[in-house]
Amino acid sequence: MTGVVKHATRRPLEVPNATAEQAQTRNSQLRARFPARPAELWWPHTARPAEETRQRLTALPFLPAANGTRAGRRRGVTKLLRWLSSLPGDTWQERWAASGAEDLPGAAWADPPLRWLREGGPSPSHDHEDLSSGLLMLICGDVIRPGLPWMLTRTHRHLASAMAEIRDRDGFARLRQLAESGQAGSGKDAQIAATRIATLLACKGGLIRDITVGDCVELIDAQRRVHARGGQRKVDFYLRLRALGIFPEDAPTTIRAFGQALGQLSIEELVDRYQLQCRPVRDLIVDYLRERQPSLDFASLDAVSRTLAGLFWARVEALSPGIDSLRLPPAVARAWKEDLRTKKRTTTGPDGTRIEIASPRLNAKDELIRVRAFYLDIAQWAAEEPARWGPWAVPCPISDDEIQKAKDRKHRKARMDQRTRERLPVLPVLISTTDRRRRAAADLLRAAQGTEPGALVPSTDGSLRRAVVPKAAGHLTWVEETNSGRRRNLSYEEEEAFWAFAAIEVLRLTGIRNEELLELTHHSVTEYRLPSTGEVVPLLQIAPSKTDTERLLLVSPELADVLSTIICRLRAPNREIPLVASYDVREKVWNPPMPLLFQRDIGTEHRAFTPTAIRKLLINALAATGLTNADGDLLTFSPHDFRRIFVTDAIMNGLPPHIAQVICGHGSIDTTMGYKAVYPAETIEAHRAFIARRRAARPSEEYRTPTDEEWDAFLAHFEKRKVSIGTCARAFGTPCIHEHACVRCSLLRPDPAQRARLVDIRDNLTARIAEAEREGWLGEVEGLRVSLAGAEEKLAQLNRRPSLGVVDLGMPAANLVGGHLASEHHEGIFVTTEDEALHLQLRAHARGLHGSTAAVELLIAHRRWLRRANFRDQFLFTGTDFDTEEVTACIDWPTAVITLDRGRLPCSGSESIRDSLLRQRVPDAADRRQHR
Repeated sequence: MTGVVKHATRRPLEVPNATAEQAQTRNSQLRARFPARPAELWWPHTARPAEETRQRLTALPFLPAANGTRAGRRRGVTKLLRWLSSLPGDTWQERWAASGAEDLPGAAWADPPLRWLREGGPSPSHDHEDLSSGLLMLICGDVIRPGLPWMLTRTHRHLASAMAEIRDRDGFARLRQLAESGQAGSGKDAQIAATRIATLLACKGGLIRDITVGDCVELIDAQRRVHARGGQRKVDFYLRLRALGIFPEDAPTTIRAFGQALGQLSIEELVDRYQLQCRPVRDLIVDYLRERQPSLDFASLDAVSRTLAGLFWARVEALSPGIDSLRLPPAVARAWKEDLRTKKRTTTGPDGTRIEIASPRLNAKDELIRVRAFYLDIAQWAAEEPARWGPWAVPCPISDDEIQKAKDRKHRKARMDQRTRERLPVLPVLISTTDRRRRAAADLLRAAQGTEPGALVPSTDGSLRRAVVPKAAGHLTWVEETNSGRRRNLSYEEEEAFWAFAAIEVLRLTGIRNEELLELTHHSVTEYRLPSTGEVVPLLQIAPSKTDTERLLLVSPELADVLSTIICRLRAPNREIPLVASYDVREKVWNPPMPLLFQRDIGTEHRAFTPTAIRKLLINALAATGLTNADGDLLTFSPHDFRRIFVTDAIMNGLPPHIAQVICGHGSIDTTMGYKAVYPAETIEAHRAFIARRRAARPSEEYRTPTDEEWDAFLAHFEKRKVSIGTCARAFGTPCIHEHACVRCSLLRPDPAQRARLVDIRDNLTARIAEAEREGWLGEVEGLRVSLAGAEEKLAQLNRRPSLGVVDLGMPAANLVGGHLASEHHEGIFVTTEDEALHLQLRAHARGLHGSTAAVELLIAHRRWLRRANFRDQFLFTGTDFDTEEVTACIDWPTAVITLDRGRLPCSGSESIRDSLLRQRVPDAADRRQHR
């Protein structure tokens, strides 16, 4: 298992995104809805006399079963009451506050009562233990209520059990039932959560049903102040209390809503992040953003505010302190534009020194466009409201020529195409490695779970031992490496490997955006029933995101397998997908709970994946492959790379661009074509020839967004592909060229389940041929033999077909299927050993592809073409098959035909005849896709 690598993170801005006061202001709205219970100064138990209190705390239900513990509690209660009685105050709570014990963290609180006891005479050695037992009784008996910060500085091994015996038996019994119904091995988490809840009862009083959401928030705030550790365990108690149903229905599903920046910043807060010095300009930017706000979502409004307040005016003030007008001096405008072209970041070098690195800002012109729009909008509004906008209407310092983006678009297109060309060939490696990594992690986890702690894990050659970790969460499986002693969390490794596999598969099979991936829910998987046959076609519903347009995608068998695996993994024992509230990092709001497909368990909480988590999964998955780029660095994939690869592969394999536009949800077909990478083999001449052939075969009206009827016809096409002995692979909208003689057609994919039917057809054809020869019906013999050859070829395809696990559809990888070698004829020309090797390589590459096999055999039979240097140099390519490591050779048939058509490859008369036959045998579109 490859170790997990950390990804590089950006350093935070020197100007913070939000101050603590701003965050508190936003959260105060939520805190006001769910206030904490105020601290009480008087309640009945704290005002009782000493003797009555002592008798109450030394009677049932305060008496434990063990005699020694009972005696220690009785002595401790008596000593603490004597000590507190010596302090000023009318109630035990006032005396406890006056003692100053809460100023001493941890076990040091006992020093003042111990000193007081020693002053009264000799002190027994067990005084300290007695005082701890007595304090526990005073707290559980609601005689005193310590503060939350002080309680969090102490360990409370017996607090939860004592509270369950004394204060609230029913409430803690419900907690135990909830823990028993949860995941196995979570007993430690349940104990910690019970202690947190008991702490709230100790400090706030009452029963578990009296705890409020505000009490939980106050406890979390106190934990932050005293730096109490615990990770997810710090907030687990809130989830358990919410599951008990004691909170109102509108309570947040997670307590993280109170700590995270909830809601959207106001326009004033967006601008004040950058502490602008000129108040009039600051107010102008606020007014401008308020005018633009109705037409922008929050993410766009945030981006405009960052540009105008942060990148524009804050930097102008740094270049020219005291400036108070939008009319920039030419020198200041030039300096600002020059500064905008680069962005600076600080990193730590190998020697620990901090280094500032400057790099070009790729979106510099986008920032200029926003600033220019700011000036032009004010100039236009000044004509409508002169009093309000007129004083600020000045010439724009950015000319129209400075924002021309034609060259930048070309450079961006080149960068995108290069990324796609680098990543498309290695995608099969990533897919296979990710799948193997997932299966290996799952096998290792199962082996470790079946191993006793301290024993060697089977099938690891003694390299791993089941770790003994008594304090770890019970649902996690830990092992340690025998040679280094390093511990590994196999539960985490298996989870990461699975979700990396799931994310990569869904992204590459659908081409959806990252935010659309994270919004997929169980309800997204729907179906469409064909009206004619009743066959169910699975569809994937993509929620509106960037273009606010909903769309449906056809679910391929591979995608259906991945989605079903995810759903089976997430389903609870009640067969339901847990509801998860996700945080929209762009809109800064919490989404309502939904059965998200991309969620994971952190402790006992179900959390949605974030964009950062998906990027980490991809980085670690790529690290496991060892793939590198041209510079030798580790290759990286972004979620959007899979979208570009999806569009490129779909269009290269014959999907019409306007259909790809609908599938991807693009508003313009130009965007779709911009995603498609251009390969060097696609020369201008080939492109023009392709367009000419397309326009001759298809009317121009097809190059538009399809109507609903056309889309329904496209979906209904799949019902016509199923025939009695398999599936027809002919293209959409094309007629059957064999007049439905399916057994003869090379496009038929035989169904393994119909092998018996094919055997019957073959036997019937054999009998009919024998009958025709016996009766002298020679006119039927030839046709029957053609059909017999087709039936035998379909049976041979079934025999050659390997058993597949995860099927890779639509990826441009060679799909070599075992086949037979045709015989060679050596007429008139001596065939060398080199020629024979080349013939074998050509046949190996064309194996299983009927059009390519026919063309290769015709080329070999002609003999002269493969001897010509200008033909071999231009159109012959050799390589090694990835699966079999067999050396193969292929011919670039389309380019050869185009070159012959244009007369750029001279040939003799016999060669010309062969050339015409060669064009007739050029592989069809399906074969060309396989050869690519």
